[in-house]
Amino acid sequence: MTKNPDSHVTFYSLVAAFGGFVFGLDAANISGAIRFVSSLFELDAIEQGTVVGCALLGVIVALFFTGNLVEKFGRAKVLLGIGVTYALSSLISSAAVNYEMLVVGRFIGGVAFASITVSAMYIGEIAPPEKRGKFVSVNQFMIGLGLLLAFVINYFLIKAIDEVSWLTNDNVWRVMLGAELIVNAIWIALLVKIPESPRWLLMQGREDEARQVFEKIAPKEQIDTIVDEVNLGLKQQTKLSTRHQLKALFSPRMRFVISIAVCYAVVQGATGMNAVLFFAPMVFEQVGMSVEDTFMQTIVIGVVGLLATLIAISFVERLGRRFLTLAGLVLVVVAHGSTYVGFSQANYVFSPQAMTEIATQFKQDGLEDSNLVALADKHFDSDVELKQALSQVFNKKELPIASGTIINATVQDINAPLVLFGIFAFLAAFNLSIGPIMWVIFSEIFPNSVRSVALPFAALVQTVSSWSIQQFFPWQLDNMGIASIFTVYGFIGLAGLIIMYFILPETKGKSIEALEQQLAKA
Repeated sequence: MTKNPDSHVTFYSLVAAFGGFVFGLDAANISGAIRFVSSLFELDAIEQGTVVGCALLGVIVALFFTGNLVEKFGRAKVLLGIGVTYALSSLISSAAVNYEMLVVGRFIGGVAFASITVSAMYIGEIAPPEKRGKFVSVNQFMIGLGLLLAFVINYFLIKAIDEVSWLTNDNVWRVMLGAELIVNAIWIALLVKIPESPRWLLMQGREDEARQVFEKIAPKEQIDTIVDEVNLGLKQQTKLSTRHQLKALFSPRMRFVISIAVCYAVVQGATGMNAVLFFAPMVFEQVGMSVEDTFMQTIVIGVVGLLATLIAISFVERLGRRFLTLAGLVLVVVAHGSTYVGFSQANYVFSPQAMTEIATQFKQDGLEDSNLVALADKHFDSDVELKQALSQVFNKKELPIASGTIINATVQDINAPLVLFGIFAFLAAFNLSIGPIMWVIFSEIFPNSVRSVALPFAALVQTVSSWSIQQFFPWQLDNMGIASIFTVYGFIGLAGLIIMYFILPETKGKSIEALEQQLAKA
């Protein structure tokens, strides 16, 4: 019995995008683990940023090789290799005995994060033009699903620390990171069931194999037309080496396409999503929440992100890429403005009541409360002043566990509803627009002749942008303050909104070959 082509495309797209699910799991797990890792290995702010950000350094390294690999071995085989690399990363990270080993494990995982680029390339080449946006957006949906699952599991792990004898602050993070091995095994088993990209097969001169794949993913009466269109596009271009592809990518005729990709990549990475995702409990800690409450809020993050992504998938073909991008960036600017206003008036007072609350919680956490004497009756006008004082009183092992309790008990004049609205509105805006739509745009605007280097290049720009957020967020939190950080993110979003209003075209419903004729000017 022959399956409907749509069902094949759906299955293959979900499998290819499953790397996004693993990425989402890892993002949520490291956000939950960083507090406990920082305490166990006594990390400072820069080292905390490195534990999180080194994964993106792995992405940067991988992207230099991704173009060559997908060109030589094909999209599907590279995805399979990435699945194996993910599993190795999970094993090393969860078994780490020191900071250096954890960094190595997470760096290897970063190499595997290139799966998002490869899956976007693969999906873009198997999906029909009128549905490509929906299928490529599955990448972001899978990330959101992975985030939500991990946030839920992490919340219950935190609640279980006081109830399960073998689960402690020193090992709960190993359970978080090690659980990814199960998902990695499932993904590897699924990857062996997907075919190679038919467009890549045609580029290799393997037309019979390409037709066999098209028979599964396209209506039978359209196969000859599709094959002829792709072959015509291939005949009109010379098959280029990686070096020549790079030269063609940065040629004058591609300048407009590169401008779109670079602008989108910078804005998507630098508006702060990775700060919220990878340091979610740390962000909510600044509002004045208990550890358990911060993990509960991360579940809300997962739900909001997933629902917003589902809406984006539903409307990307109706409303178009341009409208969703611009509308999303408007909401990003509003959201970050709200977060700034909510945090800007916060101050911290060590009143007798606050001191009692802190001492009680310290006993439950196994912390000494003798250091609190030096803070009695103190008042701090900003979170930066507070953190500077705490760093003088607590050592690196105590500080990650103590800081949340102290902020929760001492914070005053913070407008928590405005902060929470800002954070969740930003999450919704990102997942409705620039999160999933960026990968749709990247899968569409680059010609076949340079796609194997163009998508990794665009992802490289986005990765560097995202890495700067992850690497320096803990340091910025200690030295700039949370309100100032979100102000910077807001201005980046505003700049992106203005630029993309003038340069971003609509790409929905057009074939890759038609878009090449429109965007790549001689």
